[in-house]
Amino acid sequence: MLFKVFPRNELETLYDVLAGYHLVGPQVRAKDRGGQDIFAFDYIHSFAELRLDFTSTVHSLKRFLLPPRENLSSFNLDNSGWEKNVDLGIYKPHVFFGLHPCDINALNKLDKVLTGSVYPDPFYTGKRKNMFIIGVNCSPQPWCFCKSMGTDTVLSGFDMFLTDLGDKYFVEIQSAIAYDILMELPIAEPTETDHRRFVELMDERNSKFSCQVDNSDLTKILDLEFQSPVWQEWGKKCMSCGTCANVCPTCYCYGVKEYVDLDLAGATKQRHLYSCNLIDFAMVSGGHNFRPESSDRLKYRYYHKHRGFQEAYEESLCVGCGRCGQACLAGITVPDVIDSVRRQEVSK
Repeated sequence: MLFKVFPRNELETLYDVLAGYHLVGPQVRAKDRGGQDIFAFDYIHSFAELRLDFTSTVHSLKRFLLPPRENLSSFNLDNSGWEKNVDLGIYKPHVFFGLHPCDINALNKLDKVLTGSVYPDPFYTGKRKNMFIIGVNCSPQPWCFCKSMGTDTVLSGFDMFLTDLGDKYFVEIQSAIAYDILMELPIAEPTETDHRRFVELMDERNSKFSCQVDNSDLTKILDLEFQSPVWQEWGKKCMSCGTCANVCPTCYCYGVKEYVDLDLAGATKQRHLYSCNLIDFAMVSGGHNFRPESSDRLKYRYYHKHRGFQEAYEESLCVGCGRCGQACLAGITVPDVIDSVRRQEVSK
């Protein structure tokens, strides 16, 4: 990994160099009731829209890689035969400008399943390999527990990573493309003062994490407490709305539907993202539902995140971004659920 610095006022130059591509970044979308900015990832059309000082986005960037609905294939039929069409939806490189470590780590986890598995997903993989990622350091929020999940820092999965030193940016470079792009800027070698400032900022940032999750022996505890009554208590609170999966950067469950034209001249196969919390997630032909209770569905979601994925890849699927707890209409949060499983009691 290479390290460089460039003047802070040259950030717009970097934007201009990349402006010829589809550029996605954090921007203000609305205000909450308290007048605070609500941020979201979306297409950036001017440098003024880009807000690298954002706290957290409501949604992750998952919709750009795993759209809520995506056509997998279409079919045309006529008297001479039939034709199948597959469109991976990749037309131009995407630049993601301003991803926090947790969101980059989320992509790395999705890669293990959707790119590195025996049967890689060509739709996801095609988009993923056509990405240029610029990471930025964050300011921990009260609901962030990424440090507990080991995702508060990132060592791979990006092209360049920016840390604001005040009058300049400290840049970590991980790809030849990133290096070539930075050659358009007045980059320089970081000085000893830059190194000290970088370490000071990281220490200051680490001191701001207030939300924690005790992960020690968590997989064993989950196995021991599989029949714990606390799951029933959380199930009573859960509305089975699927909001948590919608905002989660690592949930990838989906369903596939086929739509046939009434005149039988064409058909479409469509994938739509789904949630294991929805009531019909485990329903099969004949109407039988393997998980009819909300408590079972909520429990299995946690077991997939913190038990099944851990066993398969030796790491949790959760990145600790806290979006699910912030979005949950019932106020269910990961730290509270895991703490209750350990204590065998749900806080009132």
